[in-house]
Amino acid sequence: MAIGLPAGMASGYLRFGSTYGSRPLPRRLLIYSHDSFGLGHLRRCRAIAHHLVDRFADLSVLILSGSPIIGSFDFKSRVDFVRVPGVIKLRNGDYTSLQLHIDPEHTLAIRASIIQHTAEVFQPHVCLIDKEPLGLRGEVRDTLAMLKAKGTKLVLGLRDIIDEPTSLMEEWERKQVYPALREFYDRIYIYGPRAMFDPLVELPGFAEFAPKVTFTGYLRRSLPISPSDAEVDGSLPDAPYILVTPGGGGDGEGLVDAVLAAYEADPSLPHPCVILFGPFMSGEDRRRFHDRAEPLAKVHCRTFDARVERLFAHASAVVAMGGYNVFCEILSFDKPALLVPRTVPRREQWLRAERAAGLGAVSMLELEAAADPRRLAEALRALPSRPRPSEARVPLPLSGLERIAADLAPELGAQRRVVEPLRAWG
Repeated sequence: MAIGLPAGMASGYLRFGSTYGSRPLPRRLLIYSHDSFGLGHLRRCRAIAHHLVDRFADLSVLILSGSPIIGSFDFKSRVDFVRVPGVIKLRNGDYTSLQLHIDPEHTLAIRASIIQHTAEVFQPHVCLIDKEPLGLRGEVRDTLAMLKAKGTKLVLGLRDIIDEPTSLMEEWERKQVYPALREFYDRIYIYGPRAMFDPLVELPGFAEFAPKVTFTGYLRRSLPISPSDAEVDGSLPDAPYILVTPGGGGDGEGLVDAVLAAYEADPSLPHPCVILFGPFMSGEDRRRFHDRAEPLAKVHCRTFDARVERLFAHASAVVAMGGYNVFCEILSFDKPALLVPRTVPRREQWLRAERAAGLGAVSMLELEAAADPRRLAEALRALPSRPRPSEARVPLPLSGLERIAADLAPELGAQRRVVEPLRAWG
């Protein structure tokens, strides 16, 4: 990477159209993920980056991220990251620095400076922005303008459902999203199918951008290629287990509390469960839940697993809140699933769960209903024998990674054939 080179050398080394003799310089993709909280944005961007370096032999990918735990993940060769100072969004909508004891405006200014300087030196052929068209509080606007002037292809990636339309349109108007889509973006990827949510129909005015929109389908997740990485360690139950995951865990205490209450109320539940708290669950909540789980022989607890695909692959069923990445894993490993979605601060999870349940892909239980231990215990008892997502009335395609690679091939180079890893699930 040329970021550490003197300015003059870096400019000559990475100038567009430069060659080593007659051989073009490697292709470069810059991915921006604001990551104010949670795991979703980072894990989505990492999945895309890994697939693309598998498909394009001369591609290098650099991820800009504010995630405080990005260093806990493994990255493939030719994928690296630059971490910007983290910020978190408070319940009142304001932002504060995650670790630095400085004014949040100063933190955002540092982030914007790092982002722009990285883009200037890296000089990507394609820049993929995750979810926020102008970045956190507009921090990538100047970078987008600079890259646009250089001819970089600018792509916005949006998950299948962002929020219910009324709230989303209010947010987008405040953030000037439509003007940003007009001014900067060449393509807009919707990481899902139209059958789940069609913004061209459901969001007022979004049909204007139809020529830029590609519905990619969901992003498939796979077991690691290394056999040792695919193995589940001996601390997990031998019997088929139900995996319970609230994603990052920052707002998952309601789900975990309900599952523990169900096992406390009905010790005869036949299936053990593995509860993955998530790295952002508070230490106080984790300790409290560990204490409750200790006398329950069928309940096993973990805080975090960077290779969570292994846990999905060996589970008999999944209980989750319904975040985007977990939903992709449920589809990828074709597991019967019960979604218990949150409804604040967004209704995204509720909409995803309600529509997926309507298509027959998953089961859904409102959090208020799941708080009844007997009712949740009944749902857990039946869950492993429920239909799998592949039996849904309307297929939910896992074509996202392949569609993205095909669309970006003109900018990123000729694709090569890749042997997919062996899958150890049914």
